[in-house]
Amino acid sequence: MPRFTEFDFGVSWVMGFFHQDGTHDGDTAAEIVANHLTGWSDEAALAVRRDARTLGNLPSETLEVLWNAGAEYLPSFETRLGSGAEWTRTVVGLCDARLSTEPDVRPLTGADTEDGTACLDAVVAEIEETRFLTAEVRAALIDCAHRCTPDLAFRVLLRAMAAARDASLSPDRYARLEAVGSALQYGEFVVDNVRFLVEEP
Repeated sequence: MPRFTEFDFGVSWVMGFFHQDGTHDGDTAAEIVANHLTGWSDEAALAVRRDARTLGNLPSETLEVLWNAGAEYLPSFETRLGSGAEWTRTVVGLCDARLSTEPDVRPLTGADTEDGTACLDAVVAEIEETRFLTAEVRAALIDCAHRCTPDLAFRVLLRAMAAARDASLSPDRYARLEAVGSALQYGEFVVDNVRFLVEEP
């Protein structure tokens, strides 16, 4: 059974809300997330909540590194979001609020419960090889892979790649990323988010 969407999902999807024109979707970071959740399926909110709860396994400072790496224009933690842990709890609360409006929310099933444990070594290897990300970001992603899920770490890695400056991927490297995405049962357009980084042959 395929995932509920062909596109990105969960916390990495939320990171994508924070781009150059993201403020058109709300006056605050919480409002931006809430407005997006309102227009999407129960599965979308469940996937975000699952990821955000899992991120609770990480220290607040590591969470800040991950959120900042995966989002292009995230508001400041110090002045707008509170700590990484506070912001992540806010996202969980926004999902709970969205889901509370539905009378019969069914849990995620099938591929949507995949955590990627079998792909741990491959995910960590791809993180370690991404030298255009800082050592701090790579360490946070590896921590996420071990203490949260390889699936979540891989999706945040893809977001961080897309948001990074001076990033590029060889065709062979992109093919490896696609292989990991296929093993994680991703839809067509998840790994495709970084296709634009592939160097011309």
